[in-house]
Amino acid sequence: MPFPPPSRTPLGAPPGPRRRTLLASAAGAALLVGCTAEPDTTATSAGSPSVAERTRARAARDSTELVRQYDTAIATFPALTERLSVLRAEVVRHAESFGGGKPTPTPTPTPTPTRTPSSVSPSPSASVAPASEQDALAGLADAERTLVDRRTKALLDVPGELARLLASVAAAGAAHVYLLTEGAK
Repeated sequence: MPFPPPSRTPLGAPPGPRRRTLLASAAGAALLVGCTAEPDTTATSAGSPSVAERTRARAARDSTELVRQYDTAIATFPALTERLSVLRAEVVRHAESFGGGKPTPTPTPTPTPTRTPSSVSPSPSASVAPASEQDALAGLADAERTLVDRRTKALLDVPGELARLLASVAAAGAAHVYLLTEGAK
């Protein structure tokens, strides 16, 4: 009959779990606690929207406005339809993912006003047709770039899932900027 292998427990040591086992268990428990979803503590006590809700609503409005800019460019320059329709469709999905409704097509834009030194520029939300295809592409690239910057800055102020969504949409916006500018070369 063979002898059993010797125990690694030193003689006189108390029976039970070893120190390494306890440390590993404590570390695992700490990791599990760190992975749990945290409630949104940014809500105000007065019932006003939280930072996350305001950020989400702003992102939905921004994406809806960007869709309108794509619609203006496509309506003004039908030759850009094929190039811009895919990007526009992605921006529609972004608006929907932030909780905005599906943006409706924008009516035909107003003609570009004649600029004089004393004329006041229209508001950014005004649907003014760009003067050329290059102006349309540059305007869309600038709008996308502005949203990328705004969404990237907002990442620090919102909870996990919304931060991941903002990061993903910002990355897509950066790709759109490339396709609108560098991709044309």
